[in-house]
Amino acid sequence: MLPLRNRAAIVTGSTSGIGLGIARALAAQGADVLLNGFGDAAEIESLRADLERRHDVRVRYSAADMSRPDQVRALAQQAEAAFGRVDIVVNNAGIQHVAPVDDFPEEKWDAVIAINLSSAFHLVKAVLPGMKQRGHGRLIHVASAHGLTASPFKSAYVAAKHGLIGLSKTLALEVAEHGITSNTICPGYVKTPLVEKQIADQARAHGIPPEQVVRDVMLSHQARKSFVEVDELAALAVFLASDAAASMTGTAIAMDGGWTLH
Repeated sequence: MLPLRNRAAIVTGSTSGIGLGIARALAAQGADVLLNGFGDAAEIESLRADLERRHDVRVRYSAADMSRPDQVRALAQQAEAAFGRVDIVVNNAGIQHVAPVDDFPEEKWDAVIAINLSSAFHLVKAVLPGMKQRGHGRLIHVASAHGLTASPFKSAYVAAKHGLIGLSKTLALEVAEHGITSNTICPGYVKTPLVEKQIADQARAHGIPPEQVVRDVMLSHQARKSFVEVDELAALAVFLASDAAASMTGTAIAMDGGWTLH
């Protein structure tokens, strides 16, 4: 029997990139999955149906805007109505904006904090009562190496990812006796649509070509000098969601090619 059969998961920001990789890996291990994110409606429906058919699991989709607490709560309610339970939450939704602090638009700060940090709080708050009642839950937060260190021009992102690790640690202490774990994955640079946009933004900010951004800015501190693979992060998320990780909680796990060793 697959290790996550009869488990149900929510993965935010899962119509592309890291979130989609994690959703696919969870479904492959038997979990029902609620997808969330933006994109072309027909492409998302094709993705949803393919996952459902390929892995013989239930897959649903929510277009909830993760910056809106009311929509975050509705997403949790949709998952519970569809699956009867929520066992796994992967807080992955995220956006980025790159600018010096004195030029950083206030509305961009608010949006980054809302989506990258506050959405995790609202979603966890919504699902915790059910997890406590069942005596089981897995809270997995996708932060960043920027949750452990800092880079210039990313004040909101760095603040949000540090905050996400702090939230995860607090949750770990609060829910440990209920059979619920809370852990954070801290990736280095992963070649996703978000990072592709960052390459262009950083090139403009530094006045250098995109390939120089990759070599001298993004991967300068990654000892392996290569992007982290989505499948590597997905495998880690599956482990954290499994019974084998029952005693692992409150951790911030760097999968960053050695970046945070500096």
